[in-house]
Amino acid sequence: MVCGGFTCSKNSLCALNLLYIMVSLLLIGIAAWGIGFGLISSFRVVGVVIAVGIFLFLIALVGLIGAIKHHQVLLFFYMIILFLVFVIQFSVSCACLALNKDQQHHLLEVGWNHTSSADIERTLNCCGFRTSENQSCVAACAQDNSCRPCEPLIEQHAGEVLRFVGGIGFFFSFTEILGVWLTYRYRNKKDPRANPSAFL
Repeated sequence: MVCGGFTCSKNSLCALNLLYIMVSLLLIGIAAWGIGFGLISSFRVVGVVIAVGIFLFLIALVGLIGAIKHHQVLLFFYMIILFLVFVIQFSVSCACLALNKDQQHHLLEVGWNHTSSADIERTLNCCGFRTSENQSCVAACAQDNSCRPCEPLIEQHAGEVLRFVGGIGFFFSFTEILGVWLTYRYRNKKDPRANPSAFL
């Protein structure tokens, strides 16, 4: 049987959805592990990561059930939602990869001004964003006045993270468009084991 056949399309779609389920469980597990060991102090970030993991798990479950049962309605909604996720994820990935230094610097400065800087200063062992003369610095280096500003350290980490997240998002966006294409083909295939007189 060729790979464009009913069974191959079904198995490919099931394998892709099992991959999405594993990725979603990995997201949920890493977020829970990070908060459990105190590596992540922001509950908002953990909440967003867990919510994305649960959303991906539910979408993959709908796709898996639709593929196993060849359920037309589930496959249709799975295909539409997966295409919308592809558009959003592709856009965000391109934005992460396209940010230049000035835009990145502006975003970091806005984020610094709208957050509590104590955790960042303590973790990176630095004081202040642009200048290290900060009276309320809680970093260990503040005891002997050997602190550096946090801006270059944050920019270095942020650049690495943006490239990593953009690349991973870019890769998974193409697996999503592959899922949309497989679902479209699979929906239009007739089950060879079904009653030949039954309506598609």
